[in-house]
Amino acid sequence: MKLIFYFLVFPGFLFAAVAGLIIGWVDRKLTARLQWRVGPPWYQNFADILKLLSKEVIVPVEAQRAVFLFSPLFGLGAVTIVSTILGLANWNYNWGFVGDLIVAWYFLIIPNLALILGASASGNPLAGIGASREMKLLLSYELPFII
Repeated sequence: MKLIFYFLVFPGFLFAAVAGLIIGWVDRKLTARLQWRVGPPWYQNFADILKLLSKEVIVPVEAQRAVFLFSPLFGLGAVTIVSTILGLANWNYNWGFVGDLIVAWYFLIIPNLALILGASASGNPLAGIGASREMKLLLSYELPFII
């Protein structure tokens, strides 16, 4: 029960989502202020997420349905695991293990792979071009990071 709480609430999914939305608001507000604009209210990212979640899911006819629908969930699960690993390692040093940084780094590659899989599964030629571009970007910044 305790591990489910860690994964779903703190420092897992819910905490990472709220912290990410607040940091996104700070970024948007700071960018707007640097451009002599007012910027969005603090709840704008939350309203955008609610609007996005209320929209209808449209699956293209040519799409591979299962891969197209589950690849975003696969990427979200990987990010949630990373936030849980890093949060528990920072909260209590005894929760860490020998290769936790390497495991977290590999889990952070999964959302990019999920994006590539979802775009490739859509059956759209423009999404295929975007997926190939994402593969090039993934290889171009992950390989130097490894070296």
